[in-house]
Amino acid sequence: MLSIRLSEEMENKLRQISIATKRPKSYFVKEALTNYLDDLEDFCVALDRISKPDAKYLKSKDARKRLGL
Repeated sequence: MLSIRLSEEMENKLRQISIATKRPKSYFVKEALTNYLDDLEDFCVALDRISKPDAKYLKSKDARKRLGL
């Protein structure tokens, strides 16, 4: 269980989207937190990789080619 305090503005936005979508506010809080934590985890992995002295980098052109873009 977790309790958080939101600004009045954020609470209003959350309430409005909850009413409009007929989903509980907790649904959106969980979704937002999940997305944030996934992004943070990716960022930490990237930061770890670039901080290694033997890190190898691709030029954006080469990365797009490898990805088929």
